[in-house]
Amino acid sequence: CSTGIPFDGGLRCLCWKILLNYLPLEKALWSSLLKKQRDLYSQFLKEMIIQPGIAKANLGVSREDVTLEDHPLNPNPDSRWNTYFKDNEVLLQIDKDVRRLYPDMAFFQRPTDYPCLLILDPQNEFETLRKRVEQTTLKSQTVARNRSGVTNVRSSSPLKTSPNSLSEYEVLPNGCEAHWEVVERILFIYAKLNPGIAYVQGMNEIVGPLYYTFATDPNSEWKEHAEADTFFCFTNLMAEIRDNFIKSLDDSQCGITYKMEKVYSTLKEKDVELYLKLQEQNIKPQFFAFRWLTLLLSQEFLLPDVIRIWDSLFADDKRFDFLLLVCCAMLTLIRDQLLEGDFTLNMRLLQDYPISDVHLILKKAKELQDSK
Repeated sequence: CSTGIPFDGGLRCLCWKILLNYLPLEKALWSSLLKKQRDLYSQFLKEMIIQPGIAKANLGVSREDVTLEDHPLNPNPDSRWNTYFKDNEVLLQIDKDVRRLYPDMAFFQRPTDYPCLLILDPQNEFETLRKRVEQTTLKSQTVARNRSGVTNVRSSSPLKTSPNSLSEYEVLPNGCEAHWEVVERILFIYAKLNPGIAYVQGMNEIVGPLYYTFATDPNSEWKEHAEADTFFCFTNLMAEIRDNFIKSLDDSQCGITYKMEKVYSTLKEKDVELYLKLQEQNIKPQFFAFRWLTLLLSQEFLLPDVIRIWDSLFADDKRFDFLLLVCCAMLTLIRDQLLEGDFTLNMRLLQDYPISDVHLILKKAKELQDSK
């Protein structure tokens, strides 16, 4: 896997599931485990994406007059309505981020071939998250005042209005859902199940390549269950990298600051001249390495290249030590430009990395690894 998984025959999908500890090494256990986890995910959908107060006769819940015990103004922190409004804040943040996933690719705007029937079935009276966002944003129209003092009332609906992109952003008819809506649901359920971290901007960039890989797989069974499988693989991956997203841990041994410093200490070992140049210009690793490390380089390269890098990262038995070497490789490959450039030029190079050949970068990272 570390040398790149071939796309044919659903191999990457399978390998990632094993590397991310979703599937055990024992092949005989796969089908029963997948069934169990996918059923569990359906259970999460039933419990977490329901507006309080909507009858769920189909789920064996008789209609009750919820206003007697619970209503939208109930101040009790255990109130389902209270939770509903709190969830909406998280949902709006997720919504804003997932609609912008890989804007240069139409994939996330396209309808999925396997919409979630549980949610779209009119019998169920579930509410789609998209509808929920639309209702919430309509209620809180944002008033934007521009510099000349003219006030525009605009709904904060994040639809793009440029003529070219409008067709991609058309609202899909009932019964269809776009791939970004599936990603939104995965993140929303993750936030509900992990209240300690909930949702932090950037998680959308971690779940995007996972979901894309599973949802475009040639094997139709992998495709059909891409949502549930992505959810569990994302949860496992976040268990390994979530400390990067927790602000209070920034300066601890497991936090992001420590890892950023490690990029520089590794660079010092491998290329002391370049290290001293960056130090002298006061270019701190948080100016660029924060994004590289936190988002596993998903913002620095095109999606197919990100996926190729992730083959190597997931296959790393030391879990993301290889990522530090990839970051060092990225620095040493542009060392001549960095040594010549001033602060502004170098910052531009690091924040908009110029080399797009990820094979070259991974080859260099492997050389650095072997030269230990």
